[in-house]
Amino acid sequence: MSDNRAEELERLHAQVRACTRCGLHATRTHAVPGTGPCPADVMIVGEAPGFNEDLQGKPFVGAAGQLLDTLLAQIGLSRESVYITNVLKCRPPQNRDPMPHEAEACAPYLKRQLELVRPKVVLVLGRHALERLLPGLGSITRLHGTFVERGELAYVPLYHPAAALHNGALVGDLQRDFDRVRTYLDRVLKPPEPEPAPAPAEPPAEQLKLL
Repeated sequence: MSDNRAEELERLHAQVRACTRCGLHATRTHAVPGTGPCPADVMIVGEAPGFNEDLQGKPFVGAAGQLLDTLLAQIGLSRESVYITNVLKCRPPQNRDPMPHEAEACAPYLKRQLELVRPKVVLVLGRHALERLLPGLGSITRLHGTFVERGELAYVPLYHPAAALHNGALVGDLQRDFDRVRTYLDRVLKPPEPEPAPAPAEPPAEQLKLL
């Protein structure tokens, strides 16, 4: 089943690369569908590709991606072990904020990625990803590092690594929040305790012989 999902995800990536649902296709160099294994326990959703991502067709390959790699390594994860994508699959011109109609055009792709990857945890990077995945819950400043559970899936809003590059005070928050993610993963991925072996049957008591 996982092989079938991985193949379907590759087909979805091909659809993203050929997508013309909004005007961003006219200004992109490459669409950026996402990278990583399928299934994956951890899925990371950012806001939109930037300059380097547009050139390479891969998410988080610039300076923000290097910080993300460092944060993942801090909790024993690597880029190869998580699935990474963005709300928008194409770079907005001059890295402007995503427009609502652009996010709406990409929404079916993100929804299908969640269905195929089946993560245990989704790391929601930045306010635009937060508004798309958890609308109306509050600001990233208030929610960062919290766990919002939806059934068996937990969403964790986090500051975007790019924001931490502009404001170094956020790096400590990111590090602490990633540590919380590790603690949560250790709990939900812990193998179930083996059932205790049944107690041996008591030998039948010897019946007293009547004299």
